[in-house]
Amino acid sequence: MKIVAVHTLHECGAYSKSEHWRRTRKQIHDAVRKCEWPPGSGSFTIYPQSGKKSGEGNGVKPIRDCFIADLKKRGWTIEGRAKNALDQALGDFDAVLAGPEKPIVVEWETGNISSSHRSMNKLTMLAADGVISAGVLVVPSRKLYVYLTDRIGNIQELEPYFPLWRSVPCRSGVVEIIVIEHDAESFDVPRIPKGTDGRAKG
Repeated sequence: MKIVAVHTLHECGAYSKSEHWRRTRKQIHDAVRKCEWPPGSGSFTIYPQSGKKSGEGNGVKPIRDCFIADLKKRGWTIEGRAKNALDQALGDFDAVLAGPEKPIVVEWETGNISSSHRSMNKLTMLAADGVISAGVLVVPSRKLYVYLTDRIGNIQELEPYFPLWRSVPCRSGVVEIIVIEHDAESFDVPRIPKGTDGRAKG
């Protein structure tokens, strides 16, 4: 899997310049790049079929699972909850890592574009309030998006809102969006399976 862009919407305070964040950011990027399809192929090749029609295109969850499995090996808590200083739960995240100050949280988008907006609003708010040290959202590029479940969150539909999220005052924290894309296209590979939970098929 390729990383084609990284958008840093907030980068303020000491943690953003720390060695811990440099290592943690590299962990996240390495986990993305290890995602492969078909499994064991060493690269990510997508079946190039549009996901607009029911029963066509590719699912998303198996891609996420590969990423999450790698973070788990590195000591991240999967489906974890970040908590504030009062031990109040701040919601579930795909992966959470305890930082030297506040937790680092990651979300890999498997829902629709509305879900992506909720994730970004949450990450921006938590970083602005100094509750998390860093929040990262992983979304497909426009090129990959067309082959996935229809209306999945994607970078093209998030970009117009960058000025809004950047305008939120930040005390100390990082908020980034990682944009991912396949390495190749081929009708010789299987489609990535979809889930069965209604329209949110992943």
